[in-house]
Amino acid sequence: MKKIFWLVGLLVSSTGFAAAAEPLTLDEALATASKNHPQIEEAAAALAAAEARLGQARANYWPQVNLAADWSKGDTYLTALGAIRETEFSSTAVVVRQNIYDFGRTAGATAAARGAKDAADEGLGLSRQDVAFRLKAAWYLALAAERQVEASRQTVVAREKLAHQAAEFFAHGTRSKVEVARTEAAFFAGKSLLIRAENNREIARLELAHAMGVETLGNRPLAASEIAAAKVPAEVAALREEALAARKELKRVAALKESAAGSLQSAWSGYLPALSGTASYGDAGQTVLPEGEVWTVGVNVSLPLFSGFATKNQVREARAAMEGLTAQQRNLRIQVGKEVESAWLGVREAEARLEASTKEAAAARESQRLAMERYREGVGTTIDAVDAQAQSLNAETAKIQAGYDREIALVRLERALGR
Repeated sequence: MKKIFWLVGLLVSSTGFAAAAEPLTLDEALATASKNHPQIEEAAAALAAAEARLGQARANYWPQVNLAADWSKGDTYLTALGAIRETEFSSTAVVVRQNIYDFGRTAGATAAARGAKDAADEGLGLSRQDVAFRLKAAWYLALAAERQVEASRQTVVAREKLAHQAAEFFAHGTRSKVEVARTEAAFFAGKSLLIRAENNREIARLELAHAMGVETLGNRPLAASEIAAAKVPAEVAALREEALAARKELKRVAALKESAAGSLQSAWSGYLPALSGTASYGDAGQTVLPEGEVWTVGVNVSLPLFSGFATKNQVREARAAMEGLTAQQRNLRIQVGKEVESAWLGVREAEARLEASTKEAAAARESQRLAMERYREGVGTTIDAVDAQAQSLNAETAKIQAGYDREIALVRLERALGR
């Protein structure tokens, strides 16, 4: 008896501890994933690198300032003296070089880097959407697994009651030992289903934790969410237009096209001259010549005459990249339209199936209740009662699956729309 009270106390205390844990909400899970998921961190790092490359491309707009120093010592033949003398030379100067006009080289490189940066920015948003989609899928899977555990637990309780009733009938001599064995077998089969459901729940919770970018959820329960009616437009055309305007994949390809256009401009400028100016100021000294301040100012013009066809092939490469991105953009628009329509049809089908399975589950529960009443009154059979319990569990499982499918269909539609 003491052991029983001790076990009951332990159960109550553990239940109270679990209840004390604050439920995990979907918004909190999304916020955690946004901070911790490696895919988002990788995309953020790629954006930072693209921003740094943009700064490098813009650097040619600014003057380049260098400090130059030189020193040498040795025996040198001096023509003016007609003799070899020991000489020592030193100079220190600040050299400034400024690009004046390079006919689109710097502008093209900057445009290419800016397009790449914009594409990386859209890539970060795309990673956030992908992580959110996987997290929501894991979230609703974990909720469905929890509901399946509860349905299996209720079946175990019902089959346990049926086994006790069959044992009482056998004790009074109104039913055979076979019925007791059947009900006990059904009871243990239900416990086996419960164990499997609990294992699936733990796996689903682990998947949810990984989707959040953490190792485990601990003992935190999931905040229950009611299944609300979906508000899906009757026509898919408006959804398709929304997706074409909002999808980050399309925006990313558009940014990559801008980058390719900048690369093409920069490649074309390889046929044209570059104009720059230089200036230097410093001190110079030599053992055989006067010492003092030195300065220079100059303008440099560079005109490429032959580069081994490098410029020609750079232009070809940039133009091919533009054509490839144009084809990719066209194909992606077709794919987006297909995804939207498929997701829209999936939501409509899931809504109809959820409505039907909800009614089926209610009917199966009523059938189970009536079968149990008939058995308690002694006019029903164990086969009818066990079959009604199995039918009720199957119907409840179908309802849970339909609810999960409906939530995933809505999440997939949101992802297809770029929300």
